[in-house]
Amino acid sequence: MSSQRVHTSEQTVPVAAPAGVVYGVLADAVRWPLLLPSPVHVERMDFDGVRERLRMWDVEGERVRSFHLRRVLHPRSRTVEFEREDTALPGAPTTGTWTVQALDAGRSLLTLRQDRTLDHLPAAETARSRHRWQQEPAAELARLKETAERWEHLDATLLSFEDSVHFQGPAEPAYDFLYRIGDWPERLPHVEAATVVEDAPGVQIASLDTCATPDGRTLSTRAVRLCFPSAARIVYKELVTPRLIAAHSGEWSLVPDRDGVRAVCAQQVMLREEAVEEVLGPGTGLAEARRYVRTWLGRAGAQTLRLARWHAQNTVRRLR
Repeated sequence: MSSQRVHTSEQTVPVAAPAGVVYGVLADAVRWPLLLPSPVHVERMDFDGVRERLRMWDVEGERVRSFHLRRVLHPRSRTVEFEREDTALPGAPTTGTWTVQALDAGRSLLTLRQDRTLDHLPAAETARSRHRWQQEPAAELARLKETAERWEHLDATLLSFEDSVHFQGPAEPAYDFLYRIGDWPERLPHVEAATVVEDAPGVQIASLDTCATPDGRTLSTRAVRLCFPSAARIVYKELVTPRLIAAHSGEWSLVPDRDGVRAVCAQQVMLREEAVEEVLGPGTGLAEARRYVRTWLGRAGAQTLRLARWHAQNTVRRLR
């Protein structure tokens, strides 16, 4: 019987942030799509305060990957044990541990140890996979380091908000409107151009040119969209953002109630602090930048919701 092929890696990076801050970023996986570049969406399926089960989507180049992630959180020792299984490769989990060690009041050491089973790979793939898996931990550590080291101003750069409309009738036509993003240039006045690639059902990569800023500038963005028709939800994360925005994620959802349907656009934003004065002018602070972004993105979201409502109501009238 052949022995199991396992690749083990351990990498460490110093972080100019308190150990509690670094551990907090690690523990809050639901916020990773906003705090870290590659995660697109995280669904917490179970959590008892110590053990949690997550479904996670991330992006590598143009490829969106999906994982099941089980974690055990140890806040006292500041460690997180995990087991990750790619949904495309069941039976080949990656296990490991994140560890945060305090060096002094403002510095810490972050370590990632991983063990990956290689038996599921053809022999020709093993060398390439080893190389890739040596690079991925280093990239994860670098991204977490960068996020944690912004801790003193992080809360001031984050904002969350939502807009909603209510209508009577079925949710399906409104969902169809939100799903067909390639048709938005003909339907939404603030969208000038759109291209959509959907290689896997419900997984879209959409590029948009929009003109929705208060000063009327045209901006180009690119986003991953995960579409869940049975739940009437579309979650998204922008991969290419305007200069003022470091990260932008959100969700379109349609929630039935006793009187009809509530359509919601929920958005989360991280501002790029160093770009505030560059984009909005000398002397502009984060509070003004937050108001500016809330107005700009909220107006675009609310306009899209109103037109989705109009589309749903008119579809019902035509069917009658």
